[in-house]
Amino acid sequence: RIRWEGWWDKKDNFVTLEFYYKIMTMVDNFQFEMKKLRKCRFLASMKIITFEEKYRDDLIFMILEAKDALGRVPGLNEDLLDIQKSYMDKGGMFWIAIDENDRVIGSVGVRMIDNSNECYIHRLFVKCNQKHNGIGTKLLTTAEEYVKKNGKDATLVHLGKPKEQWFESWKFYPKNGYVEIEDSIMRKEL
Repeated sequence: RIRWEGWWDKKDNFVTLEFYYKIMTMVDNFQFEMKKLRKCRFLASMKIITFEEKYRDDLIFMILEAKDALGRVPGLNEDLLDIQKSYMDKGGMFWIAIDENDRVIGSVGVRMIDNSNECYIHRLFVKCNQKHNGIGTKLLTTAEEYVKKNGKDATLVHLGKPKEQWFESWKFYPKNGYVEIEDSIMRKEL
């Protein structure tokens, strides 16, 4: 019986499988750490700010582009045309994430529910080419901290149907502590 334990390299050095696996593990770990470093550097250059009217068109374009990338027919939501009236004037808030070029790369809004200890999270979007960099989580955390400071105990989010078209949301919110309480509505105790 022949056991294959390695091979000879170009300089006539015998390379064992064990050594090869150790090297590949080190390379994988290095690549993983570099990816984390790039993500940290990116998050450090990104800012989350309270919505300002000068970003309205860029925000709308980013959301339409995000919807299109998910395969949905992009439609304009009326609340985006007047964020001040739809969110801030009603006790809520709206934030945007901007990159180093002062472009909108993410958004989230909070709408308060009168006479309730709950509120709704709305319009959490991340620019399609910026996903999986922690932007959505950072935006959600910003919204949840605001909610807690304003005396609310829980947040609600309404997810779209069918699930297949909103698959990212259905994965994202449970990962962040949300639980489905009724059809297409998730809740998180803060």
